[in-house]
Amino acid sequence: MAAPPAMTRQNDGIGSPGAAPRGLAAGGSGLRVVPGYLDRPAQEELLAALREIMRVAPVYTPRMPKSGRPLSVRMTNCGPLGWMTDAAGYRYQDSHPETGEPWPPIPEILLAAWRDLSGYPHPPEACLINIYGPAARMGLHQDRDEDDMTAPVVSLSLGDSCLFRIGGDRRNDPTRALRLSSGDAVVLGGGARLAFHGVDRILSGTSTLLRGGGRINLTLRRVTRPRP
Repeated sequence: MAAPPAMTRQNDGIGSPGAAPRGLAAGGSGLRVVPGYLDRPAQEELLAALREIMRVAPVYTPRMPKSGRPLSVRMTNCGPLGWMTDAAGYRYQDSHPETGEPWPPIPEILLAAWRDLSGYPHPPEACLINIYGPAARMGLHQDRDEDDMTAPVVSLSLGDSCLFRIGGDRRNDPTRALRLSSGDAVVLGGGARLAFHGVDRILSGTSTLLRGGGRINLTLRRVTRPRP
């Protein structure tokens, strides 16, 4: 399949032609890391689309279930469904928790990335947008609130690099840290679909894409099982 416009097609999806692969398998297979999947013009195009999404669906501070403790990241969503967390628990819903308005649609540049990377025949239903400040992090967790675990999670990074940690499908499995930079893509599928993963820290000053620094991570997900 031909690569979408403004995206860098990588050799076998895990590295640039002639370079050593940067892939890592968790649980036997299923983790793909694609360095530089989005080139700088594509990153800027995606950032412009995100600004419009955030105008319609303002960034807000999520909170942990039960305790209501705020997370260090801020977030918003686009797509028919949006993932959220608050004192009532983790869930997907079709409207912004503060405005009550439907989430804006997923931009075509993200749909093209899903078609190119996911190997899954149905479109994503949610794109969670996490915004990391310099001190933000994300503890080890699984993405398991979706009904269809045969669909992968496709992740794209913008802005400052981060140390991304991933292990196996049990919390106490050994983990490995990878550096993810602006434009990199990660696919969690197959044996890595339920791998525990998180963000140890943000490496400030490693990108000029975002004014003021920080990192944006986008995760595309299929939530419901497609109808036969």
